[in-house]
Amino acid sequence: MGTPWRKRKGIGKCPAPWRTQVGTMSPAIALAFLPLVVTLLVRYRHYFRLLVGTVLLRSLRDCLSGLRIEERAFSYVLTHALPGDPGHILTTLDHWSSHYEYLSHMGPVKGQILMRLVEEKAPACVLELGTYCGYSTLLIAQALPPGGRLLTVERDPRTATVAEKLIRLAGFDEHTVELIVGSSEEVIPCLRTQYQLSRADLVLLIHRPRCYLRDLQLLEAHDLLPAGATVLADHVLFPGAPRFLQYAKSCGRYRCRLHHTGLPDFPAIKDGIAQLTYAGPG
Repeated sequence: MGTPWRKRKGIGKCPAPWRTQVGTMSPAIALAFLPLVVTLLVRYRHYFRLLVGTVLLRSLRDCLSGLRIEERAFSYVLTHALPGDPGHILTTLDHWSSHYEYLSHMGPVKGQILMRLVEEKAPACVLELGTYCGYSTLLIAQALPPGGRLLTVERDPRTATVAEKLIRLAGFDEHTVELIVGSSEEVIPCLRTQYQLSRADLVLLIHRPRCYLRDLQLLEAHDLLPAGATVLADHVLFPGAPRFLQYAKSCGRYRCRLHHTGLPDFPAIKDGIAQLTYAGPG
């Protein structure tokens, strides 16, 4: 007579010695991988700090305060910076980013490259795609020649509100700096008719690197780049814009130069600003 089913259910179970062996192997495997984990943490510690600061801690502070980092930074500027002094406001933002919360802004090193080019080129009209908190906007505005005009585009309304306050606090009116709220893809086709921008002598791409190529081609398609125009693109190495760089180097319409830099407050993380000079549509 066969064994009842309830007693046969344990036939497929592993013998006790085998189960014990499996249990003792897990810590051994973990210890074997420990040197690799430590090596990766040491080698990529700057990226780890950036991830913690810009994602984890920022999200926690957003939840606790009910404010975004741009709004917290602006509150700090209001109490520590001199109104009407764009240079002092920029220094105050740099101090906030270095000592309190990393702002993911352009920073002073890249800022010097941008200001030097604006002063050298003396553009009559500048187009900035990606206002963010207004840091690079102030850099451009204070270096503009007399009568120069800056149009800056920000897709996020809440961030644009902060940037608008910062720009006006620095002393720039709407005739000098006009902030447009909307996506670059939607705004670029309307620049000529709705915003009376017939050409952009200098363009700063500082929004989303994955959108750089699309927006550059939109500017070409709508004939907004005169021959000799300068296009600056930030973050082309980190997080990177490989398709944009490949197009600029291979299409035959641009002379390219790459300014190697690091991230503000994270100089070990290598980044770069691409400087393109437009030769014309031919």
